[in-house]
Amino acid sequence: MFRILLLFVFICPLLYGQNSLRYIQNEAFGFGEKLEYKVGYQFVKAGTASFYILPKPAIMKGKSCYDIRFEVKSLQSLDWLYRVKDIYRTVVDVEGIFPHYFEQHVREGNYKRDFTARFDQQAHKAYTQKGVYPIPPFVHDIVSAFYFIRTIDLASKKKNEIIPLKNFFDDTTYALGVKIIGKQKITVEAGTFNCIVLEPLITEGGLFKSEGKILMWVTDDERKLPVKVSTKIIIGSIDAELTQYSGIRGEIKANVIED
Repeated sequence: MFRILLLFVFICPLLYGQNSLRYIQNEAFGFGEKLEYKVGYQFVKAGTASFYILPKPAIMKGKSCYDIRFEVKSLQSLDWLYRVKDIYRTVVDVEGIFPHYFEQHVREGNYKRDFTARFDQQAHKAYTQKGVYPIPPFVHDIVSAFYFIRTIDLASKKKNEIIPLKNFFDDTTYALGVKIIGKQKITVEAGTFNCIVLEPLITEGGLFKSEGKILMWVTDDERKLPVKVSTKIIIGSIDAELTQYSGIRGEIKANVIED
């Protein structure tokens, strides 16, 4: 029995290392999670947004992956004024929570952009329509970075602490920091939640075209469910607030049940 135990202890890590670049513990999200938001300027609803993970895994390079989508669109009644329809997709390794593939399709007014990147995380290269570029280990796209942050124990971080990440976009790897602002209880259509407030320090390739400050509220529990995103601009703010959710991995302990 002792020899079998030794064999397990010494051989299994070697076998595991052949199949995975790294392992990240994840209790935050899983297959089939869907988060829906209303997007508004001041008190006017202007559109909707959703994050969702397909219920079945995508297989890439023989690895099981989360097939994650982010979509935002303007209300049909406002399309005549300024039509928005943006679609993002990232294919994220289940074990290592890093991307193998990313695509972006942006339609905002007369602005149009299509971008794809395939990541070879072992050779440290990104393949795009424009060429092949070097990348650091476990580089992220902007959507995979968002999901990776959810796996981190944010409650143990200190106020003003910055979590450093790397974000590849277009042809360049950018520094991407996530700053811990503090804690706050907020109420949205989906409920009342105790939240950790984050500030993504995005330089390029973000989910929203903004030159102002971005704040994000995530539930103060294992799920780190994004409850609200606020983009500060010169004339006010654009807010995305959670309206409903489904397929959550487990209990949302930060949900406050008020009398």
